[in-house]
Amino acid sequence: MAMALDAASRRNRKVAAIAAIGALSMLGLGYASVPLYRMFCQATGFNGTTQRATAAQAAGVKATARPITIRFDGNVTKGMPWEFRPEQVTQDGHIGERKMAFFIAKNTSDRPIVGRAIYNVTPEQTGAYFHKIQCFCFNEQRLEPGEQVRMPVIYYVDPDMLNDPNAKDVGEITLSYTFTEAADSTAAVPPKNK
Repeated sequence: MAMALDAASRRNRKVAAIAAIGALSMLGLGYASVPLYRMFCQATGFNGTTQRATAAQAAGVKATARPITIRFDGNVTKGMPWEFRPEQVTQDGHIGERKMAFFIAKNTSDRPIVGRAIYNVTPEQTGAYFHKIQCFCFNEQRLEPGEQVRMPVIYYVDPDMLNDPNAKDVGEITLSYTFTEAADSTAAVPPKNK
């Protein structure tokens, strides 16, 4: 009888250990899910996530004769005291051509504010082909009270898009940004050197 209780006790401890490992694994996966999802989206362009490219990578891309129109959209979250808009609403070019566009941001409040840009492109299937070389969205932006800035984005649309049956017929891509205030707006980024 004692031997049967020892065997049952060992099985119970084994099951408890497996359950604890499973629970800890799920907790770890829960914490890792946001960065893992972000990495997945950046690697695949899923959900309209754009790609990053270096100047050297962009230099190797040849422009095609295929025209493309890029539409720009700028927004701020509710309650953020900034004005934010594209300098021009659309820009025509060719797939593979490197282009530059500007956005205007102004802090309309009486305090410094640090903003973080959230971005995507539509249609979603073009995210894997929309490459940014330089963008204000790569870093948080601090604006002093009343300060207005002109912020560039340098980009190109990868010619590989023409080989994708789901994206090859797209003639217009919308690049959209929404600025949100950083959690600790006054401490997130040091003041600019003037």
